[in-house]
Amino acid sequence: MAGFPSRVIWALKRSKMLKLGVILLLTVSTNVNSQCFSKDDASKKLNPEARTNLYRNQLEFTLNLFNTINEAVPDDNIFFSPFSVYHALLLGYFAAGGETEQALKQSLRISDAQDKVNMLMAYKVDKRSRAANNNSDSYEFTNANKMFVDSELHVRQCLLDMLSGEVDTLNFHQNPQESRQQINNWVAEVTKNNIKDLIPADGISESTKLVLANAAYFKGVWASKFPVERTKKQVFFVSETRQTLVPFMRQKGTFHYMVSDDLGAQILELPYKGNDISMYILLPPYSMKEGVSNIIKNLTPERLAAVVEEGYMGREVVVEIPKFTIERGLPLRPILETLGVGDLFRPTSNFSTLTDDSGIIFDDAIHKAKIQIDEEGTVAAAATAIFGFRSSRPAEPSVFIANFPFVYIIYERPTNSVLFMGVYRDPKK
Repeated sequence: MAGFPSRVIWALKRSKMLKLGVILLLTVSTNVNSQCFSKDDASKKLNPEARTNLYRNQLEFTLNLFNTINEAVPDDNIFFSPFSVYHALLLGYFAAGGETEQALKQSLRISDAQDKVNMLMAYKVDKRSRAANNNSDSYEFTNANKMFVDSELHVRQCLLDMLSGEVDTLNFHQNPQESRQQINNWVAEVTKNNIKDLIPADGISESTKLVLANAAYFKGVWASKFPVERTKKQVFFVSETRQTLVPFMRQKGTFHYMVSDDLGAQILELPYKGNDISMYILLPPYSMKEGVSNIIKNLTPERLAAVVEEGYMGREVVVEIPKFTIERGLPLRPILETLGVGDLFRPTSNFSTLTDDSGIIFDDAIHKAKIQIDEEGTVAAAATAIFGFRSSRPAEPSVFIANFPFVYIIYERPTNSVLFMGVYRDPKK
């Protein structure tokens, strides 16, 4: 279960196995062709709540995905970007038709009252807002989208108009290796070389028709940095029978800290500079063997909202957390099938909104993500690919020592979005 390719959705027609992938985010123009999604798209009423609905849908999908992944790898470290996976599938939703569209709609938690026109508008407004807000010196969050289409694929003009600058044409059928390198270079550039050579040599073939890609990169500096001189090796309790030494960062400061009986966890917020994005560490009781899994199962949008709201007081806390780098890969196909998106991988898959050409089939999916946490802050990158080929609470509550498995979430407060999340179980894995 190594390596998570971060934000790329990938459709290949009868091509060879792709080992790594990137998730792709779709952007669209504000003008919707009158007959691209339905017989008369222009008649759709614009819903002022569309953007709020997008964030709520995304959060419900995120927590469901987290639980599904944890059940698939209950003893392993986890790190992934639900933001990447959601937007990759959302791009597929825009391009799909028929039963494939309905399967994606249900999995993405889009209600029957929400139509494609409003979802697309909300998606575009969100993307423009992120681009405008990323000029801050506080942190960097880059989210880039591309749809790489073969020059022989007949893409419907209305979708080309809506995607405008997101569509790039490559000659997969004539120069598969050159096309592969162009995509890899794009991913490496967006992720600041954290994800390189994403697509292996046999990942693109002459029969590749479509690669949908999203790449994401986050770099945040702690609002309160950990002094380097205080980092020392300490014991991390992997289990009741196994321990290992890892570097622990340590500082004393004022932080938001709470104990949630609903989640069965101590919760600490570590904000990044700018305070729009924070890391939340959810630490179960040491004595509870299934503590991490119970936290994930009990996470709901309402309970997460209770965690991230700023209603609880800051207090002086001694914080000790591991310093670590994790790069994980996860085959997404069985995960997505569990989530109800198995139609993507069937010969009957329908992408009629994108093209009248047949034969675009998603046969596999992988997600890759990488995180580095040190005294200065956090660097994280992610990519996803869908592609085809034939303790008890501490006696002193002011001490927060994460020296046994815990859940962590990187959360963007203005949009209620989970950008990255994971479980730190075993430093040796």
